[in-house]
Amino acid sequence: MSRRWALILGASSGFGAAACRALAQAGYDVIGVHLDRRATLPLAEAVARDVEAAGRRCVLYNRNAADEEALSLTLDEVQALLQAEGGQVELLLHSLAFGTLQPLAWPPERQLRPNQLQMTMEVMAHSLVWWSRGLIQRGLMGRGGRIFAMTSAGSRSVLPSYGAVSAAKAALESHVRQLAVELAPLGVTANAILAGVTDTPALRRIPGHERLIERALAGNPHGRLTTPEDVAAALVELARPGLYWLTGNVLQIDGGEAIVG
Repeated sequence: MSRRWALILGASSGFGAAACRALAQAGYDVIGVHLDRRATLPLAEAVARDVEAAGRRCVLYNRNAADEEALSLTLDEVQALLQAEGGQVELLLHSLAFGTLQPLAWPPERQLRPNQLQMTMEVMAHSLVWWSRGLIQRGLMGRGGRIFAMTSAGSRSVLPSYGAVSAAKAALESHVRQLAVELAPLGVTANAILAGVTDTPALRRIPGHERLIERALAGNPHGRLTTPEDVAAALVELARPGLYWLTGNVLQIDGGEAIVG
């Protein structure tokens, strides 16, 4: 049987790591891109062990997924990998959570610099376009392909010092809609995933994250936070062939959190 590959951007922690594990259990071989130094490299190594323990192939690249040269090099290597081992990339998950958390304008001594805004937009939004386009144009993803991107409630609400990330998430959702329309004739879908409040390293970098956790715990009808594993399980189901008509959406995976509070 032909291999089924999933390409995960941000594969070593949070939603990306959980997706690697769940997709491996569902029969996908995993290609992961992550950016880790020595202190956090064991996270990526643990993902690789778990994927391989599920009997699936795991190929990880420790590179900056938002760097143009690294992106091109990785796609070259993925193309060679697929030519050697067969199959195509059936699922792309964009789960890159690296941006600047600074006020846009006030107070002036802490305000965001232009290069910080540009970096945040490139990493958390525009890189989705470059990876999607690269996969499609190289023939690495075809009919039946699924593109998912992790967004957040910050795309439509205001949090302290979250302006750059909020703008990036709003742009990310716009890119998903545009990709959904442009790729529809190719049989490729694109959707954004809006998870409930999840205790991840990315969340803990947000000023005032403690209040977000408290509100979610108080308001979620299940009485707990969303977990990366909740989202990963949903991704497996969303990738099934029968959901070919689901595209261009922001899908809330939050256990009902948003409708309560």
